[in-house]
Parts: sequence; structure tokens; C-alpha cells
Amino acid sequence: MSNHKHIHKLSAAGVLISLGIIYGDIGTSPLYVFQAIIGSRPVTSDLIFGGLSCIFWTLTFQTTIKYVIITLRADNRGEGGIFSLFSLVRRKFPWLIVPAMVGGCALLADGIITPPITVSSAIEGLEILYPGLDTVPIVIAILTVLFIIQQFGSSLVGKAFGPIMFIWFTMMAVLGINYIVEYPQILQAINPYYAVKLIIANPDSLIILGAVFLCTTGAEALYSDLGHCGRSNIRSSWIYVKICLILNYMGQGVWLHQHEGTVLDNAKPFFSLMPDWFLPTGLGVATAAAIIASQALISGSFTLISEAVRLNLWPKVKINYPSEQKGQLYVPSINWLLWAGCLVVVFIFRESSKMEAAYGLSITITMLMTTVLVSFYLKRKKFPTYMILLFVGIYGAIEVTFLSANLTKIHHGGWFTILLGSVLFSVMWAWSSARRIKNRYLRFIEVEEYYQLVSELSEDESVPKYASQLVYLTSSNFKSEVESKILYSILQKQPKRADVYWLVHVDVMDEPYTRDYEVHFLIPNKLIRIDFKLGFRVEQQINVLFRMVVSDLIKNDEVDITSRYPSLNKHKIVGDFRFVVLEKVLSRSNTLKFVDRFIMGFYFILKKLSLSEERGFGLDSSFVTIERVPLLVSAPDNIEPLKRIKSNQAPKN
Repeated sequence: MSNHKHIHKLSAAGVLISLGIIYGDIGTSPLYVFQAIIGSRPVTSDLIFGGLSCIFWTLTFQTTIKYVIITLRADNRGEGGIFSLFSLVRRKFPWLIVPAMVGGCALLADGIITPPITVSSAIEGLEILYPGLDTVPIVIAILTVLFIIQQFGSSLVGKAFGPIMFIWFTMMAVLGINYIVEYPQILQAINPYYAVKLIIANPDSLIILGAVFLCTTGAEALYSDLGHCGRSNIRSSWIYVKICLILNYMGQGVWLHQHEGTVLDNAKPFFSLMPDWFLPTGLGVATAAAIIASQALISGSFTLISEAVRLNLWPKVKINYPSEQKGQLYVPSINWLLWAGCLVVVFIFRESSKMEAAYGLSITITMLMTTVLVSFYLKRKKFPTYMILLFVGIYGAIEVTFLSANLTKIHHGGWFTILLGSVLFSVMWAWSSARRIKNRYLRFIEVEEYYQLVSELSEDESVPKYASQLVYLTSSNFKSEVESKILYSILQKQPKRADVYWLVHVDVMDEPYTRDYEVHFLIPNKLIRIDFKLGFRVEQQINVLFRMVVSDLIKNDEVDITSRYPSLNKHKIVGDFRFVVLEKVLSRSNTLKFVDRFIMGFYFILKKLSLSEERGFGLDSSFVTIERVPLLVSAPDNIEPLKRIKSNQAPKN
């Protein structure tokens, strides 16, 4: 807990870490935002001042007020992100699972498109030094190396992130000031009049707004990485980051003012601020910042998937912990999925200017979903209704406007993120819906009615002993109940005699790092139930956790697991443990509705591709028996009854 508090204290180190971890995406947006706003239009004073005004007020309303001031309040024991936010409201508003899934999938889709656009924008600066250079192979090489090193953990490289990003932001501010002093009138662009004028007067205002939105795309990361940096450090570092961003945008505005009436073509306002002698150094720093921005999004995607797995929204996948650092994890399947997605983006669009078309759409959807969830969080916290309505009204209007603006990009590449997000959502929806369908047909029975039978079976030496300690995983939330299939497995499907029967239940808690357990002695030293209460960020290594609990119980003389075989008991040898995992298969003789049957079909395909139940719970496969049990819904009613033919032959005695 002290570590948790230490992370959230305001400190110079904390501010530096937050610069390195969370501002990569929003911090590299000056590379391409103004280029996207101008596009192929002639540079005009209205475009420059209107664009700057829109950028300033977007960063103020969207990033500063919504995320830094309001959303950062919704911390779940120090953790942030869309699934942490959902965990705060799911008890009272379970239906919010839908906006949480939509937002999570849109964020993952964004994680596939951000690395290519950021790295491409930085590397394309080389074209100033080497005209006609094909940057695609360089971008692919950088992205590939970036994904290869994920398995080693980013803690080693991470130590350098803060200082590099500090250099990046300072460099941007200096480059901007260098031009602002030549034309200080550019600072008048802060006046919202110019933004309103541009939106009302320009026929392309929706397309321009879609480009303006790119300046705030990294705002969601401020909230997602709350657990790594702490609220105070994020709020303090944002002041410096915002000043540097605004100064750089203003500097680009001055450079554009000097080129009024021209068309940009391939000119890049950001790199044009650099003197020739500084260009190679500037390119190097920009590339490093782009790599850090990509790293932050990849790490964010890993965290998102690990939370989704624990909340039962995603198939169980292998999760590695490459370093001791809190929150450091590596998900191989997602790593290579993101890598493949990034390469597809590079091959389809090739240039950052074309990637801009696909970019921004998915993150607008995430921001809208965050607005929905935050409004219910404020309601749960008993905020006055007028404040909640004001919040929803303002941000609903802003984000719906940005969404409309980004929808104009669908034909130019936005379709890619929509397709990507839809595929991811279909996986989440099928996985969580299948669980609900299975639960609908699970039959629970009162375990008390079977106490005597279980005790007698345990003592019945005519039945071969199956294991000394027999462990079943149960999904029953109440200690008085158990699934009928578990008792069927113990008593009927090859009766299983054991010295002690264990029932293990895992409850995923709303707090991120809870690690509690409860023990219920249903039949003393015969039938014992353990309830684990684990936070949604705790690794579910049931094998390890179970053995820790058993060790505690032995220490306290609450249970005896010494083998009952006389030869082994004499030498105090511990009895063997065996886990039985009951795997559901869809019975052929059921009458599921077509939609449910389709969902279950998709679920079983995903299940084949995902980690097996025993590996998902961290069980040692040498101690696990898998039993397939049919998910029998009901026998079909349309089967014709059978008719018995009476034979003359009498049964023999």
C-alpha cells in the first residue's frame, strides 16, 4: 500500500516518469495536425488563425477540463482506464458493459493505427534531407524492432523515456518561440472568435474539424495510465506539456503565415521550423518520441486485454510478466496481432497524410463512451443532477460534432478502423454473451443434501481412491450451492473417492489489487470451500494461490493433508492433489435459439484458439483431469414417441 501512495505523491521523478509514459501520443501530434488541417488547400489567414483557435480550445475543453480535471477523479484505487471506470459502476449499472466494450475495442483499434502514423510522420522528415526517399521500409523496420523488444519488458528502455520526452517538449517550445518572436500577433489566435468563424464560414469545416481532433487523440492515455503515474504528477506535468504544444502550434502558424497563398504539397510545417543545421538532430529526437508514443499505446493495449480477460470479456490468453515493475506485462498474442495490424496499415496507406484519414475515428468513439461512463460515475457519487446534465450536454455535443467530422473520413480510410473495431467487438460480445447463455442453463443444487453421501463415499474403501485431495473449480457465488455437474462427476461419472474434496471459487472484485480469501468447512476435513476475492488486475494463478491457502490452513492445524495410505501416513507423506476441470461442450440434443446457437458456435471456435481452462488458471497440467460435460439445454419436443412391440417370448427367470 505504501508503494501505491508513493506513486501518487507529487514528485520531480513522478512528473518526469509521466512525461515519458503518457504524453507520447498527444505529444507527437504537432508532427501531423497542421498538415492535416491545411491539406491540399491554399494557406489562408482564416485557416491559420481558425485552426490555431480550434486546437487551443480543443486541448482546453477536451484534454484539460474533461480528462485532467474531471475524469482523473474517477480513480479505482489509483487505477484508471475504461475497464477500471466500468468496474466502479458495474454493480449499480451492469448494462454499461456495452459502452465499456465499445470503448475498449475502439481503443485497441487506435493502438493499431497510432504507431504507423506517428513513426511515419517522424521518418518522413528524412525526405527534406533525401528527396524521393521511400520511407516505408524504414517505418516497417522500426515497428518490427519495437514489437520484438516487447517481450523483454519496457522497464529498461522506460528509464530513458522521461528525459527524452522532456527534451522533445522543450525542443518543440524553443522551435515555436523562435518563430513567435517574428510575428507575436499570432497569439491572438487564442480568441475563440477565429474558431467560430472558421467553423461557420468554411465549406470544409467538418473535414477541418476532423483534422483538428487529431491534436487531442492521446487524451485517453492520461486516464488509462493513471495507475503508473498518479493524479498529481499527471496534472502538474500537463501544464508544461500544454504550454510546449501551444507554443509549437503557434510557431507553425507563423511559418504558415509567411507562406500564405501557397499550397503545402509535401512541405511539413513541423520540420520546416528547424534550421538546416539542426534538422538531423531534430529528426532523431522526433523519431525517438514517435517510438515512445507507440510503446505507450502498445503497453496500454496489453493492460486493456489483461483486464478484459479477468472481467470475462476476452478469451483467456497467455500473459507474461517480463519484469518486477508493477503493471509491466506482455501478451504475446496481442503483440503479434498489433504488429500485423500495423504492417497492414503501412502497406495500405503508405504515407502519414493518407493514414490521417483512418485516424481519429476510433478514439472519438472511445471518448464518447468514457463520457457515458463518467456521467454514471458522477451519478453514483451523488453529484447534483444539473452538473451531470451540464457535463453530458457539453461533452456530448463536442464529441458528437467531432464524431460527425471524423465520419467524413470513412471513404478515405476510416472504414479500416471501423472494420477493426467491429471484429474486436464481435469477439468481446460473443465471449461475454456465451458466458451468460451458459449460466442460464447451469443447474445449482443445495450441497447440504449431499453431505452424508460425500462423507460415505470418502470412507468407502470398496471404491478405488481417485486422489487424496480432489479440487473442483465452481462458479457458484453461494457456499450453500454447487453445480449439479460437480456432484454428478464425484458421485456418478466414475465415482471419485478422495480424503478431502475442495471447492474453489474465484470472484473478480471491482478494486484492482484485492487479494483476499475465505474458507468454509462444509464437512470438517472432508468438504472444504475456498473463495478467492481477486482484483481485476491480479494474475489468477489458482494453483499457486490454492497451495498458499492450504499451507496457511496446515500451519493453523485446521486441515490435515497427510496421505491416509498406512505406508505413507507412517512417514507423514503429504497426499496427492488432483484438479478436475469440467469443460462444457454443446450437446447435439438441445433446442437453443438460432442466435444463441450462433454465439455458442463462435464461442467454441474462440475457445479452441484461446488458452485451455487449466493453463488459464495457472494449473499444472500433470495434476489436472479434464472432463467434458454437455451443455444440455432441453430435449427437443418434436421427437416422435417410441412404440413398444410386445413379443410372445416371456422373460426367463
